[in-house]
Amino acid sequence: MKLAVPTRNHEVDDHFGHCEAYTVFTINANQQIEKAEILPSPQGCGCKSNIAAILREKGVTVMLAGNMGEGALNVLQNNGIQVFRGCSGDIHQLVESYLKGAIEDSGVGCHQHENHGEGHVCNH
Repeated sequence: MKLAVPTRNHEVDDHFGHCEAYTVFTINANQQIEKAEILPSPQGCGCKSNIAAILREKGVTVMLAGNMGEGALNVLQNNGIQVFRGCSGDIHQLVESYLKGAIEDSGVGCHQHENHGEGHVCNH
């Protein structure tokens, strides 16, 4: 199994569409992290980039994310990637928590998606 986490400085980047990179974790049959690779983030909004297709091609089936708009959520889900929003903190600890069944989707998305500039604010 493979899962991805929007990442900035080894922490969950709170905004999927503007993250620095994605960390793709490969999980072995014993539910342990086998390896982690960094995938640079394409420029632009997550819902308009081709990142969902790239992640699908890499075999990713789960996205552990901080926050994202409905457009990005729909694109990921349409590519067969299950999304868990509301994640935060150290990415390795997050993946360990997920593997123990301790992560649930917050159900909260980003509602103010008109401003993609410096002042982008997400309602939680």
